[in-house]
Amino acid sequence: MRSLLLVTFLAVMPMTARAEEPKGDGSPIAIVKIERKEPVDYGKDIDPIMTKKCTVCHSGALTEGKLDLGTYEGLMKGGKRGPSVKPGKPDESLLVISCGRTGAPKMPPVKEVTQKPLTPEELALLKLWVEQGAKAPATAIVRPKPVVTLPHAGVKPVRAVAIAPDKTVAAGRGNQIYLFDAKGEHKKTLLDPSVKTPDGKPVQAAHLSLVESLAYSPDGKILASGSYQEVIFWDADSGAVKQKLTGFADRVVAMAFSPDGKYLATGGGAATEDGEIKIFEVADGKLVIDIKKDNHSDTVFGVCFSPDGKLLATCGADKFVKVFEVPAGKFVKAFEGHTHHVMDVGWKNDGKLLASGGADNSIKIWDYEKGEQIKSLPNAHAKQVTRLVFVPKTGLFLTSSADNTVKKWNVDAANAAPPGNFAGGTDCMYAVAVSPDGAVVASGGEEGVIRMYDGNKGQLIKALVPPGEEPAPKK
Repeated sequence: MRSLLLVTFLAVMPMTARAEEPKGDGSPIAIVKIERKEPVDYGKDIDPIMTKKCTVCHSGALTEGKLDLGTYEGLMKGGKRGPSVKPGKPDESLLVISCGRTGAPKMPPVKEVTQKPLTPEELALLKLWVEQGAKAPATAIVRPKPVVTLPHAGVKPVRAVAIAPDKTVAAGRGNQIYLFDAKGEHKKTLLDPSVKTPDGKPVQAAHLSLVESLAYSPDGKILASGSYQEVIFWDADSGAVKQKLTGFADRVVAMAFSPDGKYLATGGGAATEDGEIKIFEVADGKLVIDIKKDNHSDTVFGVCFSPDGKLLATCGADKFVKVFEVPAGKFVKAFEGHTHHVMDVGWKNDGKLLASGGADNSIKIWDYEKGEQIKSLPNAHAKQVTRLVFVPKTGLFLTSSADNTVKKWNVDAANAAPPGNFAGGTDCMYAVAVSPDGAVVASGGEEGVIRMYDGNKGQLIKALVPPGEEPAPKK
């Protein structure tokens, strides 16, 4: 799951009855009545509930069930099961049924231990809003600035992996970064000594919030890590913090070094707001350009330099793939065809083709010069594609997906037919990376396990976990 942003929920609701807190076994939530003289307002009353209880899984980078509850428009549009709300008919509205746990799918899922279901009072307010016509917010919604806190102890997703030229595997797991050698042995854990909680308590971690992105410099000397509103340059040998980049609007969910190692590009931005694309000089951390003109209109999920380093491809929640000049940041062209968020983009080694993967479960291949789509795999995965990366110097690329799988594709083959898969995932896979020579592949996801594979044969080399979390030997 994406990181939870602590949001204070204030709702003034005189109650005639108060039920017990809902149980975690999926039982229906108790029905209570509420008394209100004024109509229920979406912005004041409903959006805080969605933000607090629903948008962790249904907004931003991961919209499970293709349902985006981060905005009123997304809520009313619904997801793959159809409209989520029938104005005036709460008993026929899927959102009310799911949140009330009176029908499938029950939300949150019973297995989701880190998310709490709606309280009886919250459910009653949601039902009343639907009953009153599910009206749009009367005024623009202004959300409080999030207070970043430590992730819950049980939240340890692997959101990012990267592989150095010497085949060191870096993995961002929760708010920690672990390094493993070419044999899968733990080398070190990266710690930023300046990390503290909002109340000043020191934290033994790489970042305060979740690690969202990782990238090695071409020479393997620097590891860059992205989190909420910051990027850190780490000395890959010593593990020391070299430099910290700040000034980001939200999470930094994508990063890429230019082929010559001179620049670092970052992608991110808050959901439903303009995307954020920045290019920095690696030597001194100087911001070269903050791309504003012709930028994405929503979060940027992927960035990738062309093989010659002269162009930067980006993609985002606005369903577009775009290309900009480097380092000027001048817009060159856009590619349109995905029907949902575009989650990642990559260049083939000759710079002539681009590949992109989206939350519409599809992969699309684009001819850069012509600006046209030349191949489309509408059902490449059973669920959204989360990451896409080309194997250097080849026409092969890898994708990870929320359907628990990692696949290899050949951009030059008919329909880009996959020559192989990397098995073992048991939950949503967020990340995949490949070594510069293609010999090692690493993946990670919601389950918190990092898997190292033989990149050529697809065989599992080792399942990696941090020190002290190794499974007990079988008796």
